[in-house]
Amino acid sequence: MKNFIPLLTVAAAAIVVAACSGNETSDTHKLITPVGFADVKIDDAFWSPRLQSHKDVTLQVCIDQIENQTGRIRNFENAAKGTGEHSGIYFDDSDVYKALEGMAYSLQNNPDPELEAKCDEWIDKFAAAQQDDGYINTYYTLTGLDGRWIDMTRHEMYCAGHMTEAAVAYYNVTGKRKLLDVAIRMADHMMTVFGPGKRHWVPGHEEIELALVKLFQATGKKKYLDFAEWLIDERGHGYGTWGNPPEPWEAEYFQDDKPVREMTDIAGHAVRAMYLYCGMADVAAYTGDQGYIDALNRLWDDVVLRNMYITGGIGQSSHNEGFTNDYSLPNLTAYCETCASVGMVLWNWRMNQFTADSKYIDVLERALYNGALAGISLEGNNFFYVNPLESMGNHHRQAWYGCACCPSQICRFLPSIGNYIYGVAKDGIYVNLYMGNTATMKLGRRKVTLTQETEYPWDRNVTITVGTGKPLKTILRLRLPNWCHSCSVSLNGQAVDTRIHKGYAEIDREWNNGDQILLTFDMPVEMVAADPRVKEDEGMRAVQRGPLVYCMEEVDNPDYDNLCLSSDAQFGTTWEGDLLHGITTITATCGERTLKLIPYYAWDNRAPGKMRVWIPFTDK
Repeated sequence: MKNFIPLLTVAAAAIVVAACSGNETSDTHKLITPVGFADVKIDDAFWSPRLQSHKDVTLQVCIDQIENQTGRIRNFENAAKGTGEHSGIYFDDSDVYKALEGMAYSLQNNPDPELEAKCDEWIDKFAAAQQDDGYINTYYTLTGLDGRWIDMTRHEMYCAGHMTEAAVAYYNVTGKRKLLDVAIRMADHMMTVFGPGKRHWVPGHEEIELALVKLFQATGKKKYLDFAEWLIDERGHGYGTWGNPPEPWEAEYFQDDKPVREMTDIAGHAVRAMYLYCGMADVAAYTGDQGYIDALNRLWDDVVLRNMYITGGIGQSSHNEGFTNDYSLPNLTAYCETCASVGMVLWNWRMNQFTADSKYIDVLERALYNGALAGISLEGNNFFYVNPLESMGNHHRQAWYGCACCPSQICRFLPSIGNYIYGVAKDGIYVNLYMGNTATMKLGRRKVTLTQETEYPWDRNVTITVGTGKPLKTILRLRLPNWCHSCSVSLNGQAVDTRIHKGYAEIDREWNNGDQILLTFDMPVEMVAADPRVKEDEGMRAVQRGPLVYCMEEVDNPDYDNLCLSSDAQFGTTWEGDLLHGITTITATCGERTLKLIPYYAWDNRAPGKMRVWIPFTDK
């Protein structure tokens, strides 16, 4: 186990991390190319019900809110007519685009003519709302186009970015390019106003940067990649208009206090920061900009080693929806926005592709199973915006929010989880996450199929079957999760020696069709302590098992306020198929008292009550 999170003081065996070098392909500086979710068919006891719930429930909730409960879709209808009022917040267009992106991803593995027709209906409304010069934003169309491109905080490029991501997603799934053409016209419009020799601009909420890279990938037009890089490099030079006069905290809040290559510490709004880092990583994948890469490495250390919760959540404060001081990690008032946890998945996924280092997938997995998954109810119809690590019983999921970035974020994120399981390199395959699936990938001109069978995260066994026509010489790299102290690997029923490199167990051999690997992870219950510099967790302990962080809910523990963990605690696990859609619960027997714990992602799905992740501890 690699203990890359000093907030957890767990004994760990060190794994030496070697420097990486070389390019994966001629046009990218990545070492790993991800296997897209279109080539991964998930069949998993843990994830398949969630994906089905997303299709049957979550998408319908989002569609109903956008069409019937709020004025989001009417804004496009009014903008097309050029009459009527704008309803809601100035960035509400983005929620519609993110929902459409989620609809497109769902269509990839669940073709649905009715859902596709709904997408086309929305896209017609978007196209009709676009101005003759390519500009599209319902807020300014309905409140006065003379106000556009004046206020950098008004999310014009943010909305354009989410539209672009949705456009590329829908084009990739269906081949239909109507929305892609709308996105191209908007990008071209922006580039007539901003860029070298034109106006300066610092987007108040990052998102357009990574979206432009996707547009470059979809069209092959390098001008979009160049524009993304230009926007990133605009930061930190005094071009942002954040106040009159600006307060010192304002530039920091918008990640505009210093040029990106000079950044060392994360600051400001958490989601904005995640999108900026994703954009930097995407651009660096094509430019090889070492200044970007060095800055991202420094920032990752600061986020993960000093500012991340045990759940993978980030952003301590509601004041700025972001960061405060290192090691200041309050539990009751923790912000940990769902969007920020998704951002941690997206950023760490990109960092792994540069380095082939499993430490980034360790963080991705922590954020996925805990910080992000908690953002949606088990029924798929209610959402958390804020994810505290303690509750007095008054914090609950809601069906929607006035600022609905988190429900729409979850809507587009869940159906794309297949993206994060595998990657390929010149010399082999990387297995990053463990869940039941069948994936098809190419190694050079050869096609390979991997099939996983597992009850992960509840069970420690993972079976992987290799499908290949003729024998194939390659390296299969299996991630050893940092929470695992030891594991065994067998091939066709026989123990096999592996080389451990950057947290992956490497098997280098000639593979035959039907070869089968069995991974068995040590998955004990562990009680962990926070770094002593985290004063809020002094005298506390948390409990985790495998990738899951657990919590104590009052509904299971009537004597909640009088319960604590102790150094002589005896832990037991029980599979409860009828509880919370099926979970493994943990009991901690401490003398005459017993605590019952459930996975953090599942809290607040029953009767209201108190909850805590960090539990009082006594050393007996």
